[in-house]
Amino acid sequence: MSGISYQIDDARLHAGLRNLIALGRNAGPAMADIAAIGESSTRQRFRTVTGPDGQRWKPSLRARITGGRTLTRDGHLSGSISARHGRDFAEWGVNRIYAAIHQFGGEIRAKGGSLRFRLANGGFATVQKVTMPARPFLGVSDDDRDDILDIIQVRIQGAAHAG
Repeated sequence: MSGISYQIDDARLHAGLRNLIALGRNAGPAMADIAAIGESSTRQRFRTVTGPDGQRWKPSLRARITGGRTLTRDGHLSGSISARHGRDFAEWGVNRIYAAIHQFGGEIRAKGGSLRFRLANGGFATVQKVTMPARPFLGVSDDDRDDILDIIQVRIQGAAHAG
């Protein structure tokens, strides 16, 4: 074989590659930051009454009558927001059984009888069904997506340049 060969022995390059491999095997610190973003954004949506898409929620009848905020009568739903993370995941959500009807909307029908409930003005209503509009509070907004990508970029750059 004729020609020129060149061999590089760069300890910093090898250290950076090892750090990138380690980050790929355990992204837990980045996942912790991502879970915190999701939890914080979800809490903020209850304060601003907006979904991840930036659209304001349709005000509830109670909120219109009493001047309160939608989905915050007792604070149980927003109070149940939590997040967790691991080496390769980040998640956040709520633990209330009624969360799905508020997130996705839908129809609540009486089982065999009728639905009777107290209205915000003190009166009662008796109906066969109630249609709940979707008021999404879980999800990833454009700003959340940008923040998550920033976290990943900073972690990758930090791992590649460490050593």
